[in-house]
Amino acid sequence: MTSSESAAASPAPKSTVTRVVVMGVSGAGKSTIGTLVADAMNFPFVDADSLHPLENIRKMAAGTPLTDEDRWPWLDLVGHELANTQARGIVVACSALKRRYRDAIRVQAPDTVFLHLDGSLEVLSSRLEGRSGHFMPPKLLASQLDALEPLEGDESAVVVDISATMAEILDHSVAGIRAITRD
Repeated sequence: MTSSESAAASPAPKSTVTRVVVMGVSGAGKSTIGTLVADAMNFPFVDADSLHPLENIRKMAAGTPLTDEDRWPWLDLVGHELANTQARGIVVACSALKRRYRDAIRVQAPDTVFLHLDGSLEVLSSRLEGRSGHFMPPKLLASQLDALEPLEGDESAVVVDISATMAEILDHSVAGIRAITRD
């Protein structure tokens, strides 16, 4: 059993560092909102897509969904990035669709707050159709929605509806994070 598989979710202990994962399926706005949240909170931003091994990117670009075995090393890198920040906070965009993926991240960064950008199939599909230059093809949206496990019962989570305006999404996101972290 890897450390990624052995983690159990629990309320995040209070920390002097604010660690945030902006999560959701492809097209939810993780990079866009993550950047805005990081700017609003004066934290660095990391897109976890940049941490994927080349083989993972090739698989996704070819329309092949990743397996858990593909994800564990990547999730370890995400957890490492969060745990080892030298800043007073960090925002990382990472899909983190399954509870066990979030648990794997919390092995290294147990106080991580998850900000779930939630949207309907219609909203997500329209966003993906208008996007270019991304390695994640729109045809993988259905597999991501199938894999998504809700954050119910997670006291260190914020869920924001992406059908709102950008300003409202940002305001709700920052307020939710601050309510949890008391930042």
